[in-house]
Amino acid sequence: MLKGIHHVAIICGDYPRSKAFYTQVLGLKIIAENYRQARDSYKLDLALADGSQIELFSFNAAPPRPSFPEAQGLRHLAFKVDDIKQVVQHLQQHGVEVEPIRVDEYTNKHYTFFCDPDGLPLELYQTA
Repeated sequence: MLKGIHHVAIICGDYPRSKAFYTQVLGLKIIAENYRQARDSYKLDLALADGSQIELFSFNAAPPRPSFPEAQGLRHLAFKVDDIKQVVQHLQQHGVEVEPIRVDEYTNKHYTFFCDPDGLPLELYQTA
């Protein structure tokens, strides 16, 4: 019935900063960028290598997302990577704080967390 995740929608606080983070730091490809004048907002469609997408929205005066303490709802967004150490090094070279790499006690896979410019928790999960 369900075939996979098509997209995840993210509302950002500073559109130029978040656009640069997701495209230049994380390397996501821009599919489409649209300014919606009636809403005075942007919608940026970004592609990941597996075909899934992130929709990055800007809305004026959107309230901040409660991350700490964690609130009910979507907890974080996890990205599959082949070499977690290489990706962590790349993020750190771009000034992104990354938590220490940990090992999942159930799968023995390596993972870590970092945040986007608005504090949205993002995870790297080594699948190889």
